[in-house]
Amino acid sequence: MADDSGTPITRNSVSDATAEAIRQAVRAADSMPTPERAARLATPDDAEAFLAFLSDPKVFAPIYTLPRPLTVDSVQAFIEAHERERQEGVGLMFLNLDEADRIVGYSDFSFWPQWAAGELGGAVHPDMQSKGRGQMGAAMSFAWMFDTLGLDLIVETAALDNVRTAKLLDYLGFKRKGEITSTRPDGTTRASLVWEITREEWGSKHTPPSC
Repeated sequence: MADDSGTPITRNSVSDATAEAIRQAVRAADSMPTPERAARLATPDDAEAFLAFLSDPKVFAPIYTLPRPLTVDSVQAFIEAHERERQEGVGLMFLNLDEADRIVGYSDFSFWPQWAAGELGGAVHPDMQSKGRGQMGAAMSFAWMFDTLGLDLIVETAALDNVRTAKLLDYLGFKRKGEITSTRPDGTTRASLVWEITREEWGSKHTPPSC
């Protein structure tokens, strides 16, 4: 993440070798586990279908990192920015597809290799919410960030009124660290709560999820 967003709050520097290993793992990642089947990297060719998915207010409204306004061009630029971040080893974006190859969710990752830290954002289709899939998918993603990408810390943020995410993160064992001001791509801001969990804390609370 190029700009200092105020996260992570915990910043423990790691060796250059460790930071580079994380960057290499990010560059090498081309899929990630989900409850249904492995997700794949987003490409610019997905812009129109991805826009259709994002256009539902139940999907885009809680997410401050999405481009505004949402158009085919802005969504394509959003995907292309993640492709550049992947080459730099600091970002990834995956799409979750159903059996008909329709987009039913996405995962947006930001990494700070110098602190062995990362953040996961994204959304699932409203029809797939409140069915346990979000909890399972989040647990699989967090385990993958620790085990495959080699992170030591995961940080998460959510709007003050995002009760669903707050309950999920509290349930999974994340610790509330405070409040920051998050800046959207259009320059507007919102207050966000911050949660963090270390590799050791995660390992003490969770058995590896089946992929």
